[in-house]
Amino acid sequence: MSTFEKRAREDKRDERRREKDQRKRERKLAPRSGPEIVSAADIVGNVPSIEEVMQNLQGGGAPRSAAPIPAKLFVGTLSDMTTSARLRAHFETYGDIVEAVVITDRATGASRNFGFVTMADRKDAARAISALHGSELDGKNIVVNVATERS
Repeated sequence: MSTFEKRAREDKRDERRREKDQRKRERKLAPRSGPEIVSAADIVGNVPSIEEVMQNLQGGGAPRSAAPIPAKLFVGTLSDMTTSARLRAHFETYGDIVEAVVITDRATGASRNFGFVTMADRKDAARAISALHGSELDGKNIVVNVATERS
């Protein structure tokens, strides 16, 4: 390769570098398009007041259209005498119960001293946990937590 060809290639490379730097400067100096700022007068439609929004967040206001989400609770340290019916009765004051079951040993049929309660709404489940954790059922203080899957 001749010296002339090398010099021509270097000049071309330098020209591309200058063009790239120029494009960078132009992008840097170009006006930025940020988020569009609108006022309340620009918004068309019914905008709720802050009081209405807070009331809806706190549970008041219009009822929600979504179905309630059930929650399964673990209930531990049950008495040997506790039955599924007694367990259901203990939780019914805090909401609708889908299922209440005391787990028994397959071989002997004796209680394994824990059970599960499935509540129809997870909001009711949260109230039940705070109210019934540590409460007494058939002479024993019970443990109430959200049930987790076995791994």
